[in-house]
Amino acid sequence: MEQLSLLTADAWHAREEAHQQRVRRYADPYLARRSAGQKHPVEDFLFTYYTQKPGQLKRWHPGAGVVLTGEEAAARSGWKHYRTLDAGELAAVGLPSGAVAVTFDRSAFLADRHEAVTFAGIILRGTAARPAQFGCFGLHEWAMVYRQDKFDLRHEYLQLRLGSAGTDKVVEDNRIRCSHFDAFRFYTPDAVGLNELTPSRESQRHMEQPGCLHANMDLYKWAYKLLPALPSELVMDCFELSWRIRAMDMQASPYDLAEWGYPPIPIETPEGKAAYVGHQRAFAAEAAGLRGRVAQALAPLRPEGPA
Repeated sequence: MEQLSLLTADAWHAREEAHQQRVRRYADPYLARRSAGQKHPVEDFLFTYYTQKPGQLKRWHPGAGVVLTGEEAAARSGWKHYRTLDAGELAAVGLPSGAVAVTFDRSAFLADRHEAVTFAGIILRGTAARPAQFGCFGLHEWAMVYRQDKFDLRHEYLQLRLGSAGTDKVVEDNRIRCSHFDAFRFYTPDAVGLNELTPSRESQRHMEQPGCLHANMDLYKWAYKLLPALPSELVMDCFELSWRIRAMDMQASPYDLAEWGYPPIPIETPEGKAAYVGHQRAFAAEAAGLRGRVAQALAPLRPEGPA
């Protein structure tokens, strides 16, 4: 029998409310901007690039093995990847026969998501096992606008801090070694050949490394893709790390974001490069702890057999 633990109605309602308040801090300003037809180059990103929408993020989940009881728990019996407890399970957690209680449905989840679980495990374990690289200096964002006058403008409502020619010179004067496919795929055509690596979706499982800002931002993606197996608090820990990484990533970008409240990290200078690496190392250390927590939560869900 699956190991289950009971969370009282008062306890889970308090956690649910705390989670929703935490999400609203980020989601409510985004929703207000969207309603007004406004954009924010930093603070919209997690809601527009990733597929998890604010309403989905606000929905609190306790994670695998946790039993919810009380009148409101009954509604969750109709939620995807939840199930009601049988009589034996009710007795095992100290509930009377006929009580309403629900928990995560591991069997249904794995039937639907076994490929996602397997791939997430490969990425998490593989990334953690590789040495961290700290010499990219955020040049992926610069490569995305290299010679952009020849192509469609990216973030057309933003100004380049050094202008087009100055931005192109930074790209040409530096070594570019981006290992993350989902950054590399947005390079302008003229920048593709300047990258010393050629990451692809197929090579992703072999190339992601723990110093990469985007690999560490993507911890949020792997976490929310595993809902409701993971507790929402862990997903939000990943979200908030990703939020802070995005802010630094854009500070080090070629865009002038000072009027948006994000002063530049001038990676075209030795001082800017040093500042970038300092932030990158700190984020990598924080991400390592979160990656371990997500991998630990994932381990009981992995289908039997080699990954």
